[in-house]
Amino acid sequence: MSRATPHHHHHAVTLQIPQRATTTRTIPRRDSMQKSFIAIATLAVTVLTAGVPQAHAQAYPGKPIRFVLPFPPGGGTDILGRILGQKLSEQIGQPVVPENRPGAGGNVGMEYASRQPADGYTIVICSPSLAISPSLYKKLSYKQDDLAVIGKVASIPNAFVVHPVVPARSVKELVALAKKSPGKLNFGTGGAGTSNDLAARYFIAENKLDILVVPHKGVNQATVALLGGQVDMVVVGVATSAPHVKAGKLRALATLTDKRTETLPGVPSIVEAGFPWFQVDTWYVMAAPAGTPQAVIGRLNAEFNKMLKTPDMQKRLDANGAIPVTSTPEEAVRFVKKETEVWAKVIDQAKLSHSQ
Repeated sequence: MSRATPHHHHHAVTLQIPQRATTTRTIPRRDSMQKSFIAIATLAVTVLTAGVPQAHAQAYPGKPIRFVLPFPPGGGTDILGRILGQKLSEQIGQPVVPENRPGAGGNVGMEYASRQPADGYTIVICSPSLAISPSLYKKLSYKQDDLAVIGKVASIPNAFVVHPVVPARSVKELVALAKKSPGKLNFGTGGAGTSNDLAARYFIAENKLDILVVPHKGVNQATVALLGGQVDMVVVGVATSAPHVKAGKLRALATLTDKRTETLPGVPSIVEAGFPWFQVDTWYVMAAPAGTPQAVIGRLNAEFNKMLKTPDMQKRLDANGAIPVTSTPEEAVRFVKKETEVWAKVIDQAKLSHSQ
């Protein structure tokens, strides 16, 4: 994606030609000067008309960019968004202003972003809610197509974690325990409409269990409730759970990944645990209002891909439990469509759809 187009700074020269042409009158040998000006001007016009969209991308960005964060301050999405926003600002030489618009599992922020002018000066970080909401909510106040996907940026692998008092050392033991004591266990989640909440409901429905789901304002809050023993189990980022697991304050039954992870040594993958259909990661894509010029989408995609390949960003994301992911805009669009189909099946099978 790092094509050379952003370096064609000589386009800018064309903007000064008319002013310079007027001053040439006081200079001798003006014929040859004017000829060279005309040659430059003609060349510039040809170059410009050949690359009009790029010309817009070069002038862009000419002012600060608003960065909508659809979750509360201090949560995983917020932290990840602020790291990416700060780096974007350094790369493009313009302020990137974070704006928290939490609510309804990310839908408030995504709807708000979709209603902004499609001029490249509003971007939004989207979680799996982007793929979940169309199937979960019958009356959604915006359409997935109201947002133009810029690219994938990160993925957070999850773990299935219980409070140490829960007498289960594996996912199979947990299922057996729940079957023995219906209605006795509860599952903390990050709130209605989040992938985390749907994952819990899907697990319960597929195993035909009677476990109470307890939604919180975010996964962080659910984890605090788990540490305090108010809930029995949570699906949470591997990195968030690791220090608590090492300290013996929580027990990890499995990582919800196809392979084991070094962050939680000795913990089986959900495939090994016997539930291969329960692989759930929390992914993030960047988006802008639909209709944002393709050249701007391409420029932002190139900027995010560039930063995500730097060791500095890989370190910073790693410290927050995230894996950097890069893609073209087209790959990201296909990915979101595929995820939308997967979640539609989950919602249908587990009969989770809301009429509102």
